[in-house]
Amino acid sequence: MEVVNNVSEFIFLGLSQDPGMQLILFALFLLFYMVILGGNLLILLMVFSDPRLHTPMYFFLSNLSFVDIAYSSATAPKMIADFVSEKKIISYWGCVTQMFTFHFFGCTEIFVLTVMAFDRYAAICQPLRYANIMSTTACTLLASLSWLGALAHSFVQTLLTFQLPFCSSQIIDHYFCDVHPVLKLACADTTLANMLVIANSGLISLGCFLILLASYTVILVSLRKQSAEGRRKALSTCGSHFTVVTSFFVPCIFIYLRPSTTFPLDKAVSVFYTTITPMLNPLIYTLRNKDVKNAMNRVWNHKVSLKEKQKA
Repeated sequence: MEVVNNVSEFIFLGLSQDPGMQLILFALFLLFYMVILGGNLLILLMVFSDPRLHTPMYFFLSNLSFVDIAYSSATAPKMIADFVSEKKIISYWGCVTQMFTFHFFGCTEIFVLTVMAFDRYAAICQPLRYANIMSTTACTLLASLSWLGALAHSFVQTLLTFQLPFCSSQIIDHYFCDVHPVLKLACADTTLANMLVIANSGLISLGCFLILLASYTVILVSLRKQSAEGRRKALSTCGSHFTVVTSFFVPCIFIYLRPSTTFPLDKAVSVFYTTITPMLNPLIYTLRNKDVKNAMNRVWNHKVSLKEKQKA
């Protein structure tokens, strides 16, 4: 990645140039980030502390919660700090690092959500074979492949972008280093890079989304054979999954499955998959999930009983 260029840093334009609006956005996104950290850490705590949640579904949910923390942390702290900074500057290698970590954890989230849909398919459509299909070995393998696949994607994505020379343009019309805004600054032909971005990011997003839609379609068809209670429970679980999937995949497909053209709407759309979805995940999986709520009650009751014993 040793490329001749005259750029040592980049400048973000951010979400807004208005000082008053930036203060409002600072408070709002700081709150969002605190919810992301608190909610996802709570899910991790519940899953690891309660043996009843040591199942494939919650194994992948804990992976998703960890990914959400890391994924949002790739962009949120810098963005929040920039709201109260005079100049929104990031170094060249800081930009490289941010793009790599953002795409690494973002692609991991895509793969984990896809695996979670397969897990629900196996649980609902193959209940008698579920324990064999989603064995400990299988879960570990699927999680490992998700992380390794995302690592390969991110390495290729970052290399494709920063193997190009950057001459003098430094202003990135965004709030973080993403592929299309950075490619616009390159002083070389980016046609091949743009096509490879579509093939790499765009088709991964679209392909996994289509697999998810197919999985949920098969699940819905199979629910006709289930009891009323079974249908209700399955629809509740799959409904929460589909809410997360839609809020994450649709903006990703909109951004990455197109040539290197940027629109004013892009920054607002990016907020959905960089901040809103990681914030919604813990809310959806805790408020709509009976098992997690029961685990929270058990942890709380255990804490209260310990305090009472100490007083006694």
